[in-house]
Amino acid sequence: MSKRMRIHAGAVSMAAVLNDSPTAAAIHAALPLEAAAQTWGDEIYFRVPVEQKLEDSAVEVVAVGDLGYWPTGRAFCIFFGPTPASRGDEIRPASAVNLVGRVLGDATVFRAVEDGELVRLEHDS
Repeated sequence: MSKRMRIHAGAVSMAAVLNDSPTAAAIHAALPLEAAAQTWGDEIYFRVPVEQKLEDSAVEVVAVGDLGYWPTGRAFCIFFGPTPASRGDEIRPASAVNLVGRVLGDATVFRAVEDGELVRLEHDS
């Protein structure tokens, strides 16, 4: 059963749903989390106190609105468009990520969030 959470980033607030993966469960258990946003193209990422290995289902290309966990940087990632690593129209993380969920709504609103702004992940009923 998937779990809901809310993402607050700068002036943006959006609901999201986590999948049933072990990494998503670890992130959900660690909520609430706060960190400064780091931006990389149309991606926001930040370090979280969760340590998970790359899952067998890890991907190297994601979709707009996907939420990922990047084991290399122990970081939570919000994807909303191309990154510097993208080829053409694809959305490519720096390296493989574990997909942990999706935002519910238009993820491109995260383009309004600037580097260093506060991001908070919390439970959403």
